[in-house]
Amino acid sequence: MRKAAISIPSNIAEGYGRKHKTDYHRFLSIAYGSLSELETQYLLSLDLGYVEPSETVEALLKEVGAMLYRMLHPKR
Repeated sequence: MRKAAISIPSNIAEGYGRKHKTDYHRFLSIAYGSLSELETQYLLSLDLGYVEPSETVEALLKEVGAMLYRMLHPKR
């Protein structure tokens, strides 16, 4: 879960650093995939009883997802 969580901002930064719109969007998509991976791992952790449900975690997953969506689709 830590690796997936760190991967999100790392991919955003790497894409931005490439200075090309195509690369930036590709890395934003990778970051979105890492967010999906993190969400899946959180849900599995809940199902397996490793963690208790957390409104904070769920709100943050949703908020980061919304931010990434807006970064990928700025004119919608």
